[in-house]
Amino acid sequence: MSRKINDTILKAFKGEETDYTPVWYMRQAGRSQKEYRELKEKYSLFEITHQPELCAYVTRLPVEHYGVDAAILYKDIMSPLPAIGVDVEIKSGIGPVIDSPIRKFQDVDNLGTIDPESDVPYVLETIRILSEEQLDVPLIGFSGAPFTLASYMIEGGPSKNYHKTKAMMYSDQKTWFALMDKLADMTITYAKAQVKAGAKAIQIFDSWVGALNVADYRYFIKPIMNRIFSELRETGVPLILFGVGARHLVMEWNDLPVDVVGLDWRMSITEAREMGITKTLQGNLDPAILLSDWNVIEKRTKAILDEGKVQPPHVFNLGHGVTPEIQPATLKKLTELIHSYSKK
Repeated sequence: MSRKINDTILKAFKGEETDYTPVWYMRQAGRSQKEYRELKEKYSLFEITHQPELCAYVTRLPVEHYGVDAAILYKDIMSPLPAIGVDVEIKSGIGPVIDSPIRKFQDVDNLGTIDPESDVPYVLETIRILSEEQLDVPLIGFSGAPFTLASYMIEGGPSKNYHKTKAMMYSDQKTWFALMDKLADMTITYAKAQVKAGAKAIQIFDSWVGALNVADYRYFIKPIMNRIFSELRETGVPLILFGVGARHLVMEWNDLPVDVVGLDWRMSITEAREMGITKTLQGNLDPAILLSDWNVIEKRTKAILDEGKVQPPHVFNLGHGVTPEIQPATLKKLTELIHSYSKK
C-alpha cells in the first residue's frame, strides 16, 4: 500500500497557499546527529552513498527526528564527477580535493559524459527506496551548478578567492564555455535521472557564484543556468536555486525559469520582495543563531516567519547548511516552533 505523502512543501514551492510554513534544512541529513557520527567513524561519505539502504537511512533520519516537511538526498555535489573522469576525494577538514585540476581545453575535451543508470546506480536506487517505501514527505534531489563545480575542478579544492577559476574565465573563454557546456549537460542528465527515480523537487547549488559581479554573471553564467532550468522544466517538478553571498544576483535568478529562490542570511525576505523577487522564497536563518540561547532563536525565527506571512509564498530554511555543532534537539524544537507559529 502506498504511503500518503504530505505535499505541503511542494505546494509552497509552486506558489500555492499552505496551512503553515513548511521547513527543511540544508545539510539536515547527517552533520550533528549521533547516529550519523557513529556511521562516519566506519564509513566515508562516498562509502555511505554507495550503499543505498544505508544512504536511505541517513536521508530519512532528520525527517523522523525533526519532523521536517521534506527529505534531502544524502550525497555531495561531487558525487557525479567521477563518472565524467574527475578523480575527487573528500578529505576531512578540507573538503573536495582534485589532484589533476583543469588547466587547458584538452582537459575539458577529455571529460566524459554521465550515464546515471550505469555510473551512479546507487544514487538512483537510494531515491527509489526512499520514494517507494520509506518517506511520507517529498524527497529533494540536487546537483551542483557549473560554476561551483568548475571552481573545485580548476582550483583543485576549496578556495577563498577563486583566482584560478576567474583567470580561466576571463582569459580562456573557449575552455571556459566548453567546461560550462560539459557540466551543464551532466547536471541536466543527472537531475532528470533523479526525478525519474522519484525525486519530487530539484535544488541546484551554485554555492560560490556570489564571487562574481552581476555583469560577469550575466555573460559567463546566466545563459548556462537558463539552459539547465529550461530543460529541467520538462520534468514538471519544482526547481530551486541557491547560492551563498549572492544577494547582488537574486534579481538575475528571478529571471530564470526557477520556482524558488533560496536566500542566505544576508538578505531579508522583505528586502527581496522590495527588490522585485516574485518567486517563492526559501530561507533564511543564519545557522550560527542556532548556537545561541533559545530566546534569541525564537525571536529571529518568528521575525522571518512574519516576513514570509506578509509576502508569501515562503519555505523556511537556514541561510546555509546545518553545522556539526548544532544540537539535534535544537533543530527539532525549531521545526515545532515553525509549524506551530505559522499555522493558520
